[in-house]
Amino acid sequence: MNSYDRFTHRLHGGPVDRVPNFDIFMTFAAHYIGQSLSRYYLDHRVLVEANLTVLEAFDLDIMQTISDPYREAADFGLQVEFPEDGLPISKLPLITEPGDLQRLVSPNPYTGRRMSDRLEAIQSFQQQVGKKVPVMGWVEGALAEAADLRSMTAVLTDLYDRPEWLVELLEKCVEVEIAFARAQVEAGADIIGLGDAVCSQVSPKMYRQFGLPYEQRIFAAVHEMGAIARLHICGNTTRILADMAESGADIIDIDWMVDIHQAADVFGEKAALCGNFDPVAVMLQGTPDQVEQAVADCVQWGGRRSFSAAGCEIPDGTPHANLLAQARALREAPSATL
Repeated sequence: MNSYDRFTHRLHGGPVDRVPNFDIFMTFAAHYIGQSLSRYYLDHRVLVEANLTVLEAFDLDIMQTISDPYREAADFGLQVEFPEDGLPISKLPLITEPGDLQRLVSPNPYTGRRMSDRLEAIQSFQQQVGKKVPVMGWVEGALAEAADLRSMTAVLTDLYDRPEWLVELLEKCVEVEIAFARAQVEAGADIIGLGDAVCSQVSPKMYRQFGLPYEQRIFAAVHEMGAIARLHICGNTTRILADMAESGADIIDIDWMVDIHQAADVFGEKAALCGNFDPVAVMLQGTPDQVEQAVADCVQWGGRRSFSAAGCEIPDGTPHANLLAQARALREAPSATL
């Protein structure tokens, strides 16, 4: 059973030889092949090489084009700095006043420098491992994209001070994200991941008004294209688990601070759970034995359609022995064959 078969069977509740490993790799992957982060962000060839390498080294079951949250924002015109081997930095918001929205030009996924680079990564993955390993594209949620363009603080203030204007910005963002999602599926993505981290910082009522409806529209477009939708909201999403289950996502990631029993119960048959051991306390700082136990627990509690992953990105500097321990635990988990 190859990774693509394992993914499709597990998603639909069928038998698998082991639970698929859907860990998210970014910084770790770049450094694993001795490349700087700036090259990983800006050159799809580096991203592809890094992900193919960690796939083979640690028995992953997914190829992913996730890198940083600024692809769409940069093509909107946001000024982003890329230190040689550091995280990208945006120092000046693109939108500071309501009038700026009228001058905002929506980027074209096929011609935007950073968005088209992701399309090239997806095409490369498909050429090399298509239908052997699922390929995941990525978009920002509309609320997350608004925060990228305007700053997190400003958007959280807008929720109270000028919600009507914020909706105008969200409408602009969601149309770009839908177009980008469609372009990635057209390029060969089997899965579209959607990151909406800001949604763990707002009330359930505000999530239902300013986050969820736009996720639903993006995922509807993903499904229309015949692809699978994966929702990723970092942080403690306990208060919005039931709402996330209504997003239309086929797979929902949960971070380590969310009770996996509760999430599995809430999601039921609506979505497959992905997660959720602690990426720092367990994967980065724990022992191989601790990793194996945490992985086995998540497999046991996540449900018959669950996927294995840390609650968020695998940290840079994670001991290789711990990643191998996760792979070993998945091979040995009794429920992997159910």
